[in-house]
Amino acid sequence: MPRRPGTAASRTPAIMAQVSNDRERLRSTFESAAASYQQARPDYPAELYDELIRLAGLRPGDRLLEIGCATGKATAPLARRGFRVTCVELGRELAAQARRQLARYPGVTIDDGAFETWLAPTGVQYQLVFAATAWHWLDPAVRYQKAWDVLAPGGHLAFWAAEHVFPVDGDPIFDELQPVYDEIGSAHPADKPLRPRPGGLPDSRAEIEASGLFGDVVTRQFDWAVSYPAEEYIGLLDTFSSHIALARWQRDRLYGEIRRRLAARPDGRLRRHWGAVLHVARRLGRAAG
Repeated sequence: MPRRPGTAASRTPAIMAQVSNDRERLRSTFESAAASYQQARPDYPAELYDELIRLAGLRPGDRLLEIGCATGKATAPLARRGFRVTCVELGRELAAQARRQLARYPGVTIDDGAFETWLAPTGVQYQLVFAATAWHWLDPAVRYQKAWDVLAPGGHLAFWAAEHVFPVDGDPIFDELQPVYDEIGSAHPADKPLRPRPGGLPDSRAEIEASGLFGDVVTRQFDWAVSYPAEEYIGLLDTFSSHIALARWQRDRLYGEIRRRLAARPDGRLRRHWGAVLHVARRLGRAAG
């Protein structure tokens, strides 16, 4: 499994350039999953949106900017709550899918392109800039400054990501499948926690504060679970950049083992637990320090 890009300041320019190239290559892989992304990816808990709105002090009619909306998984719940949402989506096919999914919401607009080079309409500022399972794909040298630039004074930045978590009494299939991942050479990323527990995901508070552009950082953790039959779970895996990047033989070996093990279960299903850390931070009037 490819390693997720990091932000260590000690990296040499050559290493940082390679990390940037890897990030650009991997984040473009989602185009191949555009048709299945909406159905396969999990919905975020309603409580997460309620807490986001409360912490950011949002009111219906406020302008929100979403980075990397994909097919609109996080866009629609906020549009239904009465917010005007501008989405910036890198993938053309993902953006096309989002336009179809969100056509019923007149307050939603979708712009094609990368957030790092996107230009806000003249005179428009946003009360919230947010990213749902997309923030880590952005250039670390640009993302905080760009978000600060387009936010209204006192506006907020928010981001979260759906992560796999492992309760003590969770489904044993993930332990059973680990030897298969090892066999096909798909190692666990070194910069991600090994088997995090629900409520135990690391947060990015220190990174946000280190930007000097945002303060009053608040984090909240949310946990939920989804039950999957074999083909739905394989469809989910096919929307992950790490699995899209696998060779055909690697996917065949892994997916064959998933099908075999679930076929032996009475209900033919597995249970995957999800966790998300919601980060909400207020835009400072000027850079701290």
